[in-house]
Formats: sequence, C-alpha cells, structure tokens
Amino acid sequence: MRSDTIKKGFDRTPHRSLLRATGLKDEDFNKPFIGIANSHIDIIPGHFFLQEYGRIVKEAIREAGGVPFEFNTIGVDDGIAMGHDGMLYSLPSRELIADSIETVMNAHKLDAMICIPNCDKIVPGMLMGALRVNVPTIFVSGGPMRAGHKKDGTPIDLATAFEAVGQHAEGNMSDEELYEIECEACPSGGSCSGMFTANSMNTLCEAMGVALPGNGTVLAMTPERIEMVKTAAKRIVEMAKANDDGKWNMRNILNEKAIHNAFVVDMAMGGSSNTVLHMLAIANEAEVNFDIKQINKISENVAHIAKISPSLSTVHMDDINRAGGVNAVMKEVSRRGGVLQLDAITVTGETLGARIADAVIKDANIIHTNENAYSKVGGLSILFGNLALEGAVVKTAGIMPSMRKFTGTAVCFNSQQEAIDGIMSHKVKAGNVVVIRYEGPKGGPGMQEMLAPTALIQGMGLGESVALITDGRFSGATRGASIGHVSPEAAEGGVIGLIVDGDEIQLDVDTHLLQLNVDEATLQKRRAEFVPHKKEIKSKWLKRYSLLVSNASNGASLKTEL
Repeated sequence: MRSDTIKKGFDRTPHRSLLRATGLKDEDFNKPFIGIANSHIDIIPGHFFLQEYGRIVKEAIREAGGVPFEFNTIGVDDGIAMGHDGMLYSLPSRELIADSIETVMNAHKLDAMICIPNCDKIVPGMLMGALRVNVPTIFVSGGPMRAGHKKDGTPIDLATAFEAVGQHAEGNMSDEELYEIECEACPSGGSCSGMFTANSMNTLCEAMGVALPGNGTVLAMTPERIEMVKTAAKRIVEMAKANDDGKWNMRNILNEKAIHNAFVVDMAMGGSSNTVLHMLAIANEAEVNFDIKQINKISENVAHIAKISPSLSTVHMDDINRAGGVNAVMKEVSRRGGVLQLDAITVTGETLGARIADAVIKDANIIHTNENAYSKVGGLSILFGNLALEGAVVKTAGIMPSMRKFTGTAVCFNSQQEAIDGIMSHKVKAGNVVVIRYEGPKGGPGMQEMLAPTALIQGMGLGESVALITDGRFSGATRGASIGHVSPEAAEGGVIGLIVDGDEIQLDVDTHLLQLNVDEATLQKRRAEFVPHKKEIKSKWLKRYSLLVSNASNGASLKTEL
C-alpha cells in the first residue's frame, strides 16, 4: 500500500508513534489509510451540514476495514460573494482547493480518498487535486436543495431572487413580494436547486464515472442521500484493497472517454457555462489533449433533452431525479449510437453502458426523448470570430429563439460595477450589446461571475433586446444572450479591449459567430494606440494569481512555467 511509506519498517517508529497519538492501534497498520476531503463550511447552504456526512463516512470506512483521516478544504459561496469584490476570490479558490488536496494526500501518503464537495468551485478544485494525487477516489456531493415556492405555488430559486432585484428597481415588484422571494427562494440546505454550476458539476461527476448514480440529483439531507454516502464510503475501501495494479487510480477512470462523456451530458442537460472552464482545467490535470473546438462537434450530435432552471424552465433537480435522473438522460442520449463512450469504467466497477442499461424516462415532460428534444443540438456553444479568436462560451439553452441571431451597438464598461451602475441608470437600451471587460482571469483578476448585470437585464425587461459579452464569466443561474469567457481577454490585448461605444457587434449562435463589425484598418490603428486598463490589486494572493493564470480558453489554469 502507498501508506506503507509512513507506517512500515523499524525506521518508521516515530511515524507510527505520532499515528498512535491519533488513536491508531496495532491492527490499524495493515489497513488502507483513506483520506476524507470534506468541504464543510458554515456559511455555504450546500455545506453547513457536511460535518455529519463526514461522520457517517468515517464510521462506514471503519466498518469496511479501512482507517479514515478527515481533512477540510476552504469554500466560497458564489451567490454570497456575488456583486462585490469578494467574487474576485471565487475562481482562485479552485486552485487553493486543488493544492490543499494534493498537499494533504501526498504529504501523508494516503491510499485512497473520498471527496465530499457540493458547490461552486469546490467540485472542480477537488477533481483537479484528485487527478494530481491519482489514487482511488470517489466523489459524493452534499446534494441539491429543494426548489422554493411562492404562496401561489410558483416554483422559485436563487435566479428568481437575483432577477427580482431588477424588477423591484424598475418599480414592477413590491417590497412585500421581494421579501417573500428572499425568504422562500432557498428553502433548505443543499446546492442551489437549478442547473447552476454546482449541480452541473455534480451531474458531470456521474457522467465521468467518479460518483455513484444520483450524485447530481438526489436531494440533500434525505435518507436516500445518506444511504449514498454510506455506499460510497464502503466502496472506496474495496477499491483501496483491490488496487495492487493501480486499476482504480483516478486517471484510469477520469480519462479521455470520461471527459467526452461529461460534455455529452452537459449538452443534453444545458449545464452552466462554467462547466466549460472547469472541464478544460480538469482535462489539463488528467493530461488529456482536449481542444475547445471539440465542444461544438459534440454539441452537433447531442440533442438538448432536459431543460432545467434557469434555462427558461421551472424544472429543478428534484424533478430530474423523479423523472429518472442522469442515468435516464444518458440512456436516451445513447440511443443516438456512438455519442457516449459506453465502455468507460466507473467507480462502481461497471461500465457506463452497464450502469445505464436499465434506466428509463419516468416522466417525458421532464426528460424529453431525442425525437421531442428542445433542440437537436446541445445546450452550450463555443463562438469564434475576430472578437473571440480563441473562443467564447454561451449557454444556448437559456436564450430565447429571437436572440440566437442578434446585431447591436456596443455600450462598454471596464468593470462589473461600472456595468451595474450603467444598467441601473438606464444607460443600456434595447438594441445594445453590453461589453464588460477587464474581468477575465488575469484582468479581474479572478474572472468574476456576472449574475448581477445579467439578472438586472432580465429583471428590467431587456432580456429579448439586449445581449452581453464579457471576458469574465457567468453564474450558472444566468440566462439570456450572455456570452462569456471571451478569449483573448482585454488584459492580454484581446480585441474586446479595442471596442468603443457604438461599434456594431454580431452574434449568431447557430453558426458559432461572435464578430466585431469594424474594418481591420481601424482595428490596427486602435491596437497601435491601445493601453490596457490596469486595476489596482491590493491582495498578495490575487497578484500572484494574475501573474500565473492562463485565459479562459485554457481553463484559467495556473501556469507552472513562465
């Protein structure tokens, strides 16, 4: 076992002495040492209860013949960090989480790991760290929260609360209704109830085979979720004991096939645009050569069959679970032969094909068939053009049909706060394209999510007449013609930094086009005079991050060589 490095031989006497101080006995030194990476933190709704999950996992590991060692990662709640400079720390937290996983697991030579994430950057951060460590690993998330409901029974969620701010600002919502939404939108513990970033990533963990069926859809704090936690804990001990040949190491499961399958399911379910950013970084850690252009090729062969809030839908994760879950989605998608890599192995020991063999759609109003798909192509698209030479991302599942082709005039802002102030003061009109720049990984730094401005646009009734582009990114709760991850970003000299108010910008989702309709001679003149806008960065951590981070089309991964 890998842990023999710290527990076998006479020269490890001091090591065993320290381990005995934690409660280990003679019989424990022949058992696998299992790390439990827990992301418990009190301020995140999807995480405040994870200490209890950790206790359950430890008990189940002991019963199965392993020795558990629990440790914690940090976490940032994107919703609470939204709309102020706290959001600058969200994406960088992914790197800290990956580094902490690598540090604890490798410093102590643990044999296997079970990860307990749930929200925002914590899932991808743990996946990245687990790939570096490359030992048997199972992911079991905290689970999604229930959808909220207004007094009249209308389903609501976090996106409703953000958009309500814009409606209230326009005088279209009373104080009483705003307060009702505030109190009811997030009614329980768990990751926010729609197909936002957390649930998108937890769903993709199923598709990649690193989690048990139901990981993305079984509600938090339910008997079914607790049973899943116990099953995962027992299974990780089995994997650790049967790993003499490295069969169950993380990279043997999360490989090229798994990444392909993740994007297939992402397209079928219209996941958060953030999944593109994270999956590119995960592919990098898995040493899989995945070009962003492959995403459109996958999308062309995958029908969008599950439309989930905030994608113009009142369906939530609990509804998907009752309708057959992610397995039913994958089974339906697989009917178009060759779309899924069905021979990919999963942590349960079965192939993906075997896992979904008996899955059925239980409610065709929730999970559609391929023949009755919302769209014959997937719910995400990568756009290219002179404005996005290396790509930009749009969640097509959340766009009204009338906005799939759009040409408008630019209104430029050099920060998210400038944009919020401009939208609130009615500087943005129908027919405009809002440009928010210097919010990319390097320029932000940290690539802020733009839920506040996009929600204001929706709440103020401009969702079908205004587009938005940014080198920043969006919350999974964003909907509308919102194009993010524009690369190269403004801070590295990208064309988005050359736009001036009144320029014409063209969007065509179906042909994957994002174009600035300005002639090359004018752009060359602007380039010659271009001086990137510089923000003052007070944080030492964010300064280091800005120096090392790549752009969004490279997953915003940190460079290891300058």
